Amino acid sequence: MTKTHTGGCQCGAIRFRVSGDLKDSSICHCRMCQKAFGAYYAPLVSVRGAEFEWTRGARKTFRSSNFVARGFCGDCGTPLTYEAPDGMAVAAGAFDDPSLLPPTIQWGVEGKIGFVDHLHELPAERTEADLTAGSFLHDLVSYQHPDHDTPVWPPEDRA
Repeated sequence: MTKTHTGGCQCGAIRFRVSGDLKDSSICHCRMCQKAFGAYYAPLVSVRGAEFEWTRGARKTFRSSNFVARGFCGDCGTPLTYEAPDGMAVAAGAFDDPSLLPPTIQWGVEGKIGFVDHLHELPAERTEADLTAGSFLHDLVSYQHPDHDTPVWPPEDRA
């Protein structure tokens, strides 16, 4: 039986589906990936050899080098793809269930920021613990697309 994974951007304007085995999940620490994701590293899942399709919307791209284009949502800015001559990788966090795609290797370790290896040592709190920091959080309503396919987005009552 073929595994199918779905995902998309934060606002729901772009959705995708991948059918097939996804074995190459990685973290890249290179400076280009750090900037593309606005993060300490980029978690990516190769879709080489799998059947990939965009099911809603179209990504915009930025050519980050002479060989690589980076795909993202033009509406909300969510990083979506790393596209190179040898294939495409999708941002792990853009999948509806990224926990199914744990990384198996780290790339670009020459750019790795030293404290990344110690993030697990930091104090940890659940989201609700931050309610005392801002009273607005009590009334927060998420407009983020849910982690599953929807026939229409945004919902008509919010459009």
